[in-house]
Amino acid sequence: MGTDAAIFRAMGKQAAMRTDQYNSRWLNDPAFVHVQLIPDSLERNDDKLYFFFREKSTDSPHSPTLYSRIGRVCLNDDGGHCCLVNKWSTFLKARLMCSVPGADGIETHFDELQDVFIQQTQDNKNPVIYAVFSASGSVFKGSAVCVYSMADIRMVFNGPFAHKEGPNYQWMPYTGKIPYPRPGTCPGGTFTPSMKSTKDYPDEVINFMRTHPVMYNPVYPIHRQPLLVRTNVNYKFTTIAVDQVDASDGRYEVLFLGTDQGTVQKVIVLPKDDLETEELILEEVEVFKVPAPIKSMKISSKRQQLYVSSVSGVTHLALHRCDVYGEACADCCLARDPYCAWDGKTCSRYSASSKRYAEGRSRRQDVRHGNPMRQCRGYNSNANKNGMDATQYGVEGSSAFLECQARSPQASIKWILQKDNSERKKELRSEGRLLKTEQGLLIRSLQLSDTGIYHCTATENNFKHTVMRVRLHVLSAEAVTAALLHPEAPSALASQPAGPPGAYDELVQLLSQPEMGLINQYCQGYWRPSGSAHSDAKDLQDQKRARNRRNHPPTEELQT
Repeated sequence: MGTDAAIFRAMGKQAAMRTDQYNSRWLNDPAFVHVQLIPDSLERNDDKLYFFFREKSTDSPHSPTLYSRIGRVCLNDDGGHCCLVNKWSTFLKARLMCSVPGADGIETHFDELQDVFIQQTQDNKNPVIYAVFSASGSVFKGSAVCVYSMADIRMVFNGPFAHKEGPNYQWMPYTGKIPYPRPGTCPGGTFTPSMKSTKDYPDEVINFMRTHPVMYNPVYPIHRQPLLVRTNVNYKFTTIAVDQVDASDGRYEVLFLGTDQGTVQKVIVLPKDDLETEELILEEVEVFKVPAPIKSMKISSKRQQLYVSSVSGVTHLALHRCDVYGEACADCCLARDPYCAWDGKTCSRYSASSKRYAEGRSRRQDVRHGNPMRQCRGYNSNANKNGMDATQYGVEGSSAFLECQARSPQASIKWILQKDNSERKKELRSEGRLLKTEQGLLIRSLQLSDTGIYHCTATENNFKHTVMRVRLHVLSAEAVTAALLHPEAPSALASQPAGPPGAYDELVQLLSQPEMGLINQYCQGYWRPSGSAHSDAKDLQDQKRARNRRNHPPTEELQT
């Protein structure tokens, strides 16, 4: 005797109900994800309760094959009168398909349903169904989001029933006579006004329901393909919430996707030509101090907050943080966040009612194209001026990290080196001592010739601007060592010819401070064996991982 999984009705005025006991055709070790009441028509007797779950396949009892399912029962189901007494007599289920078609015609399936979000529309009979799936096989791993329409779902439930026949006992569409009323029809509804209860159904209807609970056709997503897919990443999606946002160029669905690594991604998917789409990750936030899988999320439109839960607790995030996009019109436009627009001074919350507001300031926003050349005329000259300037010191033979993050997650970053006393600029390309990360540029085994101005530039949609300028001074290892060994005579540094005039002045002042021990420890941390360079890069990324961050394109390592 196996596990007795069931869908129960145990409260209310109606009789207690459940699914057929120990019947693997109905349920086979299911994991329920979501349940939703969705009306079928204006007649309330047609109302149905929809269940979203995953279960083991009965076709492969010795394999871990899973199927994602959508099932339903009539809300006014009273069970049968001789068969299926106190058991659902309208229960049906269908496979929920989410797959990527391959060039060879073979589909790659995401079969593990993780979460469902019901996006209500003006017609409560036709909400939009968003579902998160994952695949965790030994060959292929990833996550996907698929979107379904109620029209497609109803078409499947009104289609052929699955039936096993033939010499190999394979699933086939049932071609025999369908009893009346059609199995799965609700009593007293649009098609059965004379039948007030499922107990009035003929025995052949009830018997058919018990042996044919599965629909032959699966439910495919809109356009028969996922809305977005993630593969070759170290996380999977666990939850989803969707918010509808009105922007100046239309309405957008903003997806909030929780992961098993404790992060929440904020994503929009823009339509392009020929059913192609463009996915934009607007932001990624680490929610909890100690990372834990995100279990559920709820949107509060009134408070403009996203409530997030994990095993460690519950917290909330703002749906929009327009200030993180900077103080330049170009950065605000390139972010392409439908919540935000440039108001003439800052990047701030956009609302449809603020298209014309008191001071007459123009709201600049272009979610679909993100074109600052068109949207930010008269403001673009400030983009490069707003680039930050920094001065940084490094010691010959050690490592230096030049931090730079683009405001827009879609921007590509380039590093340009300008030597002192020279107007020539050189783009830094593949070199063994260089490592580009999400957060900036790591230079290993510094050389005196690395001294110069490093320009961090961001390019997106043919718009290029400077994000950061770092003046790097590389100090002579011999001079610094001498100063550390003889701190009472740091003036020896001043006699070193390496470096630009005054390059050691600030270091001389530092060495004479009481915090000399901390500086010594800092320098020793840099003077690691060259074999630990890879470890340095990993430690650096681990340190960055513990804070809230904007998401950027994957880390690119420069090869030798």
